[in-house]
Amino acid sequence: MRDCLAKLGHPERRLPPVIHVAGTNGKGSTSAFLRAIAEAAGLRVHVYTSPHLVRFHERIRLAGTLVSEEALTEALEHVERVNAGAPITVFEVTTAVALHLFASVPADLLVLEVGLGGRFDATNVIDPVATAITSISMDHMDFLGDTLEKIAFEKAGIIKPGVPCATGAQAPGAAAVLRQVAADQGAPLLARGEAWDVARQPDGRLRWQDEAGVLDLPPPALAGPHQADNAGIAIATLRAWNPDWLTAEAIARGLATATWPARMQRLTGRLSALLPPGWELWLDGGHNAGAGVVLGEHLRTAFADRPCHLLVGMKSSKQASEFLAPLIPQAATLQAIAEPGQHLAMPIEAIIAASGGAATAGGTVEQALAAIPKDGPPSRVLICGSLYLAGEVLKLDGSPPR
Repeated sequence: MRDCLAKLGHPERRLPPVIHVAGTNGKGSTSAFLRAIAEAAGLRVHVYTSPHLVRFHERIRLAGTLVSEEALTEALEHVERVNAGAPITVFEVTTAVALHLFASVPADLLVLEVGLGGRFDATNVIDPVATAITSISMDHMDFLGDTLEKIAFEKAGIIKPGVPCATGAQAPGAAAVLRQVAADQGAPLLARGEAWDVARQPDGRLRWQDEAGVLDLPPPALAGPHQADNAGIAIATLRAWNPDWLTAEAIARGLATATWPARMQRLTGRLSALLPPGWELWLDGGHNAGAGVVLGEHLRTAFADRPCHLLVGMKSSKQASEFLAPLIPQAATLQAIAEPGQHLAMPIEAIIAASGGAATAGGTVEQALAAIPKDGPPSRVLICGSLYLAGEVLKLDGSPPR
């Protein structure tokens, strides 16, 4: 990766200020809040995220706009030509392409999301002004380790000497690792519950607080109780960096306008039209144990006012039973699904087995929607379990990310 960047003239050294974001759950949402706050202050913001849902172009946002087909093709060809066949992974190529584009297009901020882990990730070649580490849980254990502490150590690899790092709610083992790595690096650690905190008020507004004062903020535009943590991390990260443009007004507008597809997203396209009037169709790409806990809490609280039918499809490598356990008690019905184009889809029978028999075979999304009993009160339907499934659902619904 570094050899390729050197051949490209070191684009990683010609970037606007960079905020580096790692974590298991919440990276994308935190990045969305960072982008929205900066754009509310009038900044041009680059963003790098992964994976994409429908089109590869979603991974690279240049000064607020998804990269064009022409610019992406030219950059890919340029990197391939410069690399001249030297060994390199697919994600390293895409990251090199992104950094080349980010260095070529003027902007005021780059929000750079880690692909996997942090310590050895292809994005870990930059000098950030601040870093953020979102909720850490068990995922990608074949790459990152089989304990929470080992995974946290990999995530902590983005912490740089003297660079502030904001972290959200963490399990004690993960928090201890982050604290130790930050101390070793001489990096100020802004941990939730210590340097800052956030609380959701009865009316949905957020009360965010650090040693500098209290912010009374509107409800986050992204749905779910966990988004208070992600929004809080974004605010703590920006206040640790403390640029001149950061104001309470920009923070408030950013929280109220942030968007991030397939994270508790209400669908209103073709698929939702298959449900009776008054019903709601929702989509979430959460797929690991931590996401299951968060989704289960959301169903138990915010979605408690009406029945919720779950359609679950997962990637074969995921721990389905751990994801499903918090969801099963909250589900009016539970169907296991798989779409024909879904990448590495877990067999429906395996999802049923992981549910302990609580799930039934739903077939495809449309077949499962048709099978939901509709003789009761207006209900909600939540499709969840996989970002790859989410991409297929967005295509079916006619709601691709923009």
